[in-house]
Amino acid sequence: MKKWLPVIIIVGLLVVGGIYVTGLNNSLVDLDEKASAQWGNVESSYQRRADLIPNIVSTAKGYAEFEQETLTMVIEARSKATAVTIDPSNITPEQLQQFQEVQGGLTSALARLLAVFERYPDLKANENFKELINELERTENRINVERNRYNETVQPYNAKIKKIPANLFAGMLGFDERAYFEAEEGSEKAPVVEF
Repeated sequence: MKKWLPVIIIVGLLVVGGIYVTGLNNSLVDLDEKASAQWGNVESSYQRRADLIPNIVSTAKGYAEFEQETLTMVIEARSKATAVTIDPSNITPEQLQQFQEVQGGLTSALARLLAVFERYPDLKANENFKELINELERTENRINVERNRYNETVQPYNAKIKKIPANLFAGMLGFDERAYFEAEEGSEKAPVVEF
């Protein structure tokens, strides 16, 4: 029996280690899938915004004097924003930054459209246009909520793969850190409002 004791101990350690690694893999898969599903909600919110833009542009085009340059800028920014796609299972900080940059360009173009919109009383009075703008504002709020939820979902996943002993196995099992949404550069400065 004594000569089998080392073999029994080694087999026991391997079984316990295998059970731990299997449990770790399963919990990381669950966390990873939650993060991927939440990323889908983020993309869905951005897609909702992109889908509203043709209606807004179409309504604004009905006003002949409305600035074509602004409408063109919005259309081009929408095209760039919808062209960037990210694999939710492998979101790198660089990919997320590129995604944020094109979405930020669209946000900027929409802000310019809304500023120009204020100068056209007939367009401001158009109920359809007002409802589209209200829907856009609700969508922007939804985007912010979904981005925050994404970060909240990614946090426990990232924490788990960094903690000992999971960090020893996470990389070998194919689990890498996910990127967070971060504030855009310059957003820490409050805008200057003049009356």
